[in-house]
Amino acid sequence: MGAAMARSASRAGLLGRHNECRALDDLLAGVRAGRSGVLVLRGEAGVGKTALLRYLLDRAGCRTVRVAGVQSEMELSYAGLHQLCAPLLVGLDHLPEPQRDALGTAFGLRAGHAPDRFLVGLATLSLLADAGGNEPLVCLIDDAQWLDRASALTLEFVARRLLAESVVLVFALREPSAGQALGSLPELSVTGLTESDSRTLLDSVVTGPLDQRVRDRIVAESRGNPLALLELPRGLTAAELAGGFGRPDASPLSSQIEQGFLRRVQSLPAETQRLLCTAAAEPVGDVTLLRRAAERLGIDADAAASHADAAELITLGTRVRFRHPLVRSAAYRAAGPSDRRAVHKALADATDAQLDPDRRAWHLAGAASGPDETVAAELERSAGRAQARGGIAAAAAFLQRAATLTQDPARRAHRAVGAAQAKLHAGAFEPAAALLATAEAGPLDELGRARIDVLHAQIAFAQNRGSEASALLLAAARRFGRLDVALARETYLDAIAAAIFSGRLARGPGLREVGKAARGAPPPQLPRMPDMLLDALAVRLTDGYSAAAPMMEQVLEAFCDEEIPVQEALRWLWLASVLASDLWDDERWHVVATRHVTITREAGALSTLPDVLESRAHMHLLAGELTAAASLIEEVGTVCAATGSTPARVMPLGLAAWRGREHEARTLIDSIMTEAVPRGQGAAVTVTHLYHAVLCNGLGQYTEALAAAQQAAAHQWEFASPQWGLAELVEAAARSGSPELAADALEQLSETTQASGTDWALGVEARSRALLSEGDAAEHLYREAIERLGRTRIRVELARAHLSYGEWLRRETRRVDARAQLGLAHEMFSQMGAEAFAERARSELQATGAKVRRHTVATPTALTQQEAQIARLAAEGLTNPEIGAQLFLSPHTVEWHLRKVFSKLGISSRKEIHTTQLEGEATSA
Repeated sequence: MGAAMARSASRAGLLGRHNECRALDDLLAGVRAGRSGVLVLRGEAGVGKTALLRYLLDRAGCRTVRVAGVQSEMELSYAGLHQLCAPLLVGLDHLPEPQRDALGTAFGLRAGHAPDRFLVGLATLSLLADAGGNEPLVCLIDDAQWLDRASALTLEFVARRLLAESVVLVFALREPSAGQALGSLPELSVTGLTESDSRTLLDSVVTGPLDQRVRDRIVAESRGNPLALLELPRGLTAAELAGGFGRPDASPLSSQIEQGFLRRVQSLPAETQRLLCTAAAEPVGDVTLLRRAAERLGIDADAAASHADAAELITLGTRVRFRHPLVRSAAYRAAGPSDRRAVHKALADATDAQLDPDRRAWHLAGAASGPDETVAAELERSAGRAQARGGIAAAAAFLQRAATLTQDPARRAHRAVGAAQAKLHAGAFEPAAALLATAEAGPLDELGRARIDVLHAQIAFAQNRGSEASALLLAAARRFGRLDVALARETYLDAIAAAIFSGRLARGPGLREVGKAARGAPPPQLPRMPDMLLDALAVRLTDGYSAAAPMMEQVLEAFCDEEIPVQEALRWLWLASVLASDLWDDERWHVVATRHVTITREAGALSTLPDVLESRAHMHLLAGELTAAASLIEEVGTVCAATGSTPARVMPLGLAAWRGREHEARTLIDSIMTEAVPRGQGAAVTVTHLYHAVLCNGLGQYTEALAAAQQAAAHQWEFASPQWGLAELVEAAARSGSPELAADALEQLSETTQASGTDWALGVEARSRALLSEGDAAEHLYREAIERLGRTRIRVELARAHLSYGEWLRRETRRVDARAQLGLAHEMFSQMGAEAFAERARSELQATGAKVRRHTVATPTALTQQEAQIARLAAEGLTNPEIGAQLFLSPHTVEWHLRKVFSKLGISSRKEIHTTQLEGEATSA
């Protein structure tokens, strides 16, 4: 096989690429067998990635689509994706309506609101899957480092979900740089040729005498880079080749290659150079447009192109193709500023203002030699159109250029603020901050200053999750207070949200200071639900829990019972969930969290979905529904991976802690603390200490649990988690011989549980008080805890009440009664998958003389997390396309997973799936 592969690579003209060709042939074999494949060819410029794509193209024998990223298009959102999908758009009408509308809007085929990026990704996945339905589809993406970010993220999203579709995606990508997409995909590093192969390739292109020392130098400098081996000798004279008097050059290899191309461009006739510059400035590769622009420049396109073609720099076929991307940059660089402006003017004139107004505006900007309000206004209109298509990065680029071309200082500042906001939404934090500096230099009214304050805060919050944002938001809220009461109160709410995230690690005003400032917010003329929410939170942070509890309950009741506008629900339901958890109100937390997930999905606001899903997952954890929680946590990971986001998420730790998986949990604790502390994410630190205490209490490591619980409970002005930490502290202190600490913690705990008055709160208090009691009083409290918690959704705490009661009964030598309670606890924890607590119950049962087998959670036929998730949705009646839309999979892949589910569960149809089968079935595979 190796010999055959070598012959295959040799026939393709590829020297020393046997392993790479084998990998590409394996992809083709897989797609012909119905398996999808993804590969990133990564290597430096000129190393041969494009040649390998040509090899794959020549051997595909099926439908292929080939595109290339273009450096000057990096600011135009979905430009690269449009290149890829354009030949496949005949299948657009077959997509579900939300996907069809999202992709059509992103490509400017129809008007509409900015499409959600994940809907665009799902639409692209569906489009490719449908295209590969009849015959395999091979998609080749060259120069992927120059894809616009929206396209790169979308294609990474799609690539991670290809499985049962006959589709191959192969990317050619430069060496990684900071923030580069596609980093999560399978890679093949394309390195330089061996010295022997390098000499062979070099000798094949040098026809005259070549000094051995020159040969050695070229081979050494090229480091096996094929393009360098082919191009570096062209920059040397015959004397240099023969005599060895080459010039030293310490610049990077790609610059050496580009310099070689630059010299070749500059050696061409002036008319040809101008044609090359025009082609380089218009990256779409539209031959007709290039000819129209050339005509306006007075260039004979055919004659000029013949010189460039003869120099092996460009080919004019159905599309304009440069030999190498560095030829494009060299051609543009060879022209002077006035020539570039002339080229852009010709391209603008040649571009249809009705069909492509945005690219025409971009070229007009390139043609401008100074401030030009007409062009700036056109760019501003283009930004609006880009925003409507979901092209945030493009909108930012248009607005930034518009600000540059604006002479009036006030208008320039206004446009700079708009550009900064777009840059922020596009994730470009440093450029956003730079644009704000530009805006601050201009004349601004109070409203403009307040907008800048908010943007500074939002940048800080996006970068650091709340460490400096509160102070900036408070400053903006005070400014708005004199201008717009509604905006002021909403900004105070944003400041509280930021303070909740920063918590104990606030760098500036903390929770109490922010609450005090919010108490001074101007009163609303017509109070709305956000106004009620703000007042309740402000009282909670200033007057304390007991004073605020009635107000918080009233707000929660309104959020649960009243109709809420979608935009308000999307923005504030998260804070309502915070109130519900703080109030120990499991029923209203369930209602609010469920409604928030539903509204977020229906609105397509999937960029906020991770936080929403984590709140719902937390409810599942407390309900003992660990498998359901794991499915949502898996979905959170899916969304975060699709966006390239890596926040310090605590719910995987919560799942590991309740499952009692010590090694996994401790690894997550170290990871979260490493990320959260420098970022100022105090809430994440508190929750991490809480789950650390839960883990150790489950494992019976009470001294360590005590230390963790003390950390979790240390800042009672934070919401919910410190109170729950007190309950962990009571148990850990009672078990480790520190009754005074336990009593102090119980006294603090009862202040909130009594004010709350819910069965969850009073049940946990009763169990905690029972741990410190004796005789009839202890038994009465344990029974009260079981009765109260039995009326809630909080099954983990109910199981712990049975466990604690059983442990107490065993110490009272009431073995029969103890076995009943411990047996219930063991059964409940085992069904949940709470392995450490189940083992604690099992050990106690054995101490009573009972024989109990260890519960085995996973079996060889257990469902994976994704299979369990799909099975659960199928059992709820969702169709394959609906499941795919929710989990970002194609219907083909959903069907493939369901076939595996049927086999593992021993059933033959989705009608036979019952949700009770799924609890405890999933593994962490």
